[in-house]
Amino acid sequence: MNTLGTIDRPLTHDPKKQAPMMPSTSEPTGSAIEDFTTTGATGSRQNRTREMQLIPEALARAHMHDRLAEAQRERRAASLATARRMQRRAERASMRARRALAMAVMQ
Repeated sequence: MNTLGTIDRPLTHDPKKQAPMMPSTSEPTGSAIEDFTTTGATGSRQNRTREMQLIPEALARAHMHDRLAEAQRERRAASLATARRMQRRAERASMRARRALAMAVMQ
């Protein structure tokens, strides 16, 4: 096999960018009855094996992506809450300043 990387250490972690598995040359061909042979059974079995070995990695990547997105949403929500709190504080300070100015003008 001339595909770079191994199943344990693939060249890339994206399953869509990895080269497909090649059918085994050591496996006998034509030994099954023609009616029960599916086209490309060897190739699909090899690909299925590789896909099954990559499923935990894909699940871990999807899980980490979800966790990162959730953390980013939480940071945005906290930032928005802080901005609103600061805005209310600034509005209260502005109202106090207006009241003080009005009191000073009245006297």
